[in-house]
Amino acid sequence: MGFNDFIETIIKLSSAKKFAEATEQVKTYVETLNTQSLIEIVKEIGTIPECIEASSSAEKLFSKASDCILACCFSKLGIPAVAVNERGNSADIIAQSMHGYTLVADAKTFRLSRTAKNQKDFKIDTLSNWRGAEHDFALLVAPYFQYPNTVSQIYSSALDKQVCLLSWEHILFLLENRISETDVLSLEAIWNAPVRLARDTRIAYADRMNCQLPYINQILCDRISMSIEKFNEQLNVCKGNIRERGNLELQYLHSEKEAITSLTRDEAISELLKSKKVLERISTIEKFVSSL
Repeated sequence: MGFNDFIETIIKLSSAKKFAEATEQVKTYVETLNTQSLIEIVKEIGTIPECIEASSSAEKLFSKASDCILACCFSKLGIPAVAVNERGNSADIIAQSMHGYTLVADAKTFRLSRTAKNQKDFKIDTLSNWRGAEHDFALLVAPYFQYPNTVSQIYSSALDKQVCLLSWEHILFLLENRISETDVLSLEAIWNAPVRLARDTRIAYADRMNCQLPYINQILCDRISMSIEKFNEQLNVCKGNIRERGNLELQYLHSEKEAITSLTRDEAISELLKSKKVLERISTIEKFVSSL
């Protein structure tokens, strides 16, 4: 099972099941993944496919599925984790280490067609609130190359709120190298990166808004005794994978463009009405008014 099978499952479940039921089936699907299948999905899950319509039930289920995938990743890393169903004001993912610490995490995914992102997209404050006094660490896991690569307010916010900025590529590196917590190995130093960075006298206060990823890369590699060169090699492979995904997404969108331009006038009107849910909204209002 790979990413394509994962996406087909998401689309199928989102169209045939209620969200709560579909979520449970996604969890079951994820639980059956072996490590290699999980790795294949992690390689691509940071990018939402264009075949999943924006703001659709499939996109909502994809988001929940990414939580399930990340929880499964932590479990593979020796830190049992769960993706919370109806979270209310609690974290998407909660994990408990054998070393006595707990962490909360949020999985972020973006479209390649997404325009510039802002601080709200990364939910630093929300993650900090979810950690509260109950948990030790708060982690954001987003696509590596979707983080701002220069100056951004999210970096100073992450330091102020002590939220660790990780990426799917970091998780992939740990999984591919079969890293797992043991009695003698704790990954706590990675999750504690913002505290370490805030205390690092080599980082000037004026640099707090600069990209933190190079520092986090080094902290991760040091903790698992791997060279930074090896991690950078993986990043280059990931860049190639993203280029391939980009070509596939472009092919899909060009085919959509061709299909739309070939529509007759009546077909185009019908599709527009459907996309704006005009008839559905009319029916809802009519039913409500008639019930008064």
